[in-house]
Amino acid sequence: LLLVACHPASQISTDPEVLKWETEIAALENQPASTDPNNILFTGSSSIRLWNTVEEDMLPYKAIARGYGGAKLNDFVYYCRRITDPQLFGAAVVFIANDITGESTDKTPETVLKLMKETVRQMRKTHPRVPVFWIEITPTPSRWKSWDMISSANELIKNYCKNRRHLYFISTSKSFLGADGKPDPELFQQDMLHLNDQGYRIWAECIRQQLDAVMPQLKTN
Repeated sequence: LLLVACHPASQISTDPEVLKWETEIAALENQPASTDPNNILFTGSSSIRLWNTVEEDMLPYKAIARGYGGAKLNDFVYYCRRITDPQLFGAAVVFIANDITGESTDKTPETVLKLMKETVRQMRKTHPRVPVFWIEITPTPSRWKSWDMISSANELIKNYCKNRRHLYFISTSKSFLGADGKPDPELFQQDMLHLNDQGYRIWAECIRQQLDAVMPQLKTN
């Protein structure tokens, strides 16, 4: 599976790497759908799923989280409408970071960009004017060896978001690099991949700054 956009749905739906998330997606569908147009929908991979303090960390914005497993863009493209279509929200914040990990199956930065575009296109089918904020892939100690490729993907996505209506890029990498120019291990869990509480607070501040600049009307009183 190279690009979801180039394959009919019948082929995608039989790919085992996509189907393995079906149980988690069904569980997300069973959660109550948002009915508040001021909610901000956080969705994507495990960093969203594991963000247990997102509601507290994102105040004064109202956040709901709908992340799953170790989502990659090719499966997220397939599932994203099942996640987003039922929801009413004022903005979506997306983070997916498992497409370049140092494995032989890694996607190229150009493929990551194409899949990102297709993801946004799918979301736009039912939420055509809702702002979408795309979080930069975080530099992590466990994947630092692939940072050049990851950084290239980030740059392509950042440039794509420029001057496009209702689409924004949230830069985060500088906040996670230490004085030595490498990821600060104090901001990550033991796996050196997922953020710890301190890391999530920094992440939240990066996201909040961009929301403040674009969507301050969504703040709660």
